[in-house]
Amino acid sequence: MRSNRLLPSLLFALALVFTLHCGYGQTDGQPFVVVLDAGHGGRDPGNLGNGFKEKDIVLDVTLKIGKILESTPGFEVVYTRKSDVFIELYDRAPVANRIDADIFVSIHCDSHNSQAYGAGTFVMGLDKSAKNLSTAKKENEVIFLEENYEETYAGFNPNSPESLIGLELMQQEYLDQSIMLAGLIQANMVNNLKRRDRSVRQDVFWVLHHSYMPSVLVEMGFLTNNKEGPYINSKKGRKEMAREIANGIINYRKNIALATSDFQDPVITETEIEQAIETAEERIYEGITFKVQLAASSRKLATKPQNFKGLKDVSRQKEDRLWKYYYGATSDYNEIELMKSYAREKGFNTCYVVAFRNGEKVKLSEVLEGS
Repeated sequence: MRSNRLLPSLLFALALVFTLHCGYGQTDGQPFVVVLDAGHGGRDPGNLGNGFKEKDIVLDVTLKIGKILESTPGFEVVYTRKSDVFIELYDRAPVANRIDADIFVSIHCDSHNSQAYGAGTFVMGLDKSAKNLSTAKKENEVIFLEENYEETYAGFNPNSPESLIGLELMQQEYLDQSIMLAGLIQANMVNNLKRRDRSVRQDVFWVLHHSYMPSVLVEMGFLTNNKEGPYINSKKGRKEMAREIANGIINYRKNIALATSDFQDPVITETEIEQAIETAEERIYEGITFKVQLAASSRKLATKPQNFKGLKDVSRQKEDRLWKYYYGATSDYNEIELMKSYAREKGFNTCYVVAFRNGEKVKLSEVLEGS
């Protein structure tokens, strides 16, 4: 389990991690689609620290973020709400899923019974200590305002750590990308606005768990703090927060473009890898097919070489609502290891070998141990 506090060095390294999911950097010219979610709304005011209304503040900031992104070439923005309306938590992330968005960003303000202050950004994940579940509990408790919530949320209890554990799994496919996005937003708020750094953390939010793309929840600060609350509520504070969150999103897109660009020729050429495969000693596993998993995405992409940095022999398969993209198919483990090395030279830095038996994925470690 990852720590709930992520070091700046990790965030910097993740800024160069390749993610096929994001449309920017692809050759199809599609816009980078951002879904902005203003938390709360309607009969759910959010927190009312110092007499301020969270639902009004986050809506204003969200619209300001959207205006900045919409004026930036290549972006398309979709909102879960643009007015003071109540939207159930389970309806928010599906907005992003239906349009196959690139990222999902939910905007909130925090509260506490003390003078706690500072900005924090969250990704989907669960630290083992119950003390870190407090923010998630507050944001998830809106469930109790919804009609038939017992049926809709299948017995989920926002106050139960056991219930929260089950929500963690869906976002694991996009955890690294979510951390990268959260880190860029967090760094902007802390460095440019001099907010106290409450760091990028993992917690379990219903609004994030059904999103099939990198997703983050931003807590801009504490309305209950006597200094920070008035700042966040002010025109100046709202404008500055919106600017830094929007710039974090823009920088994320730029980093994805950098990570997916063919900025240098691979050290290993296609001819060299083919020659190495021909001369390498075979290591055959009967009944097993090895493949190199390149990426996972909610998007169904054509498996032509130009979509995969020139790699040929790419296949796709839908698993658990995601398209998995694989390079190669062989029962020779030495061959697939060479193909993995070549894929990494081509820019797929996080690719890895997977094994199949009769079309079903099996644990690679068990296959190798059984040899």
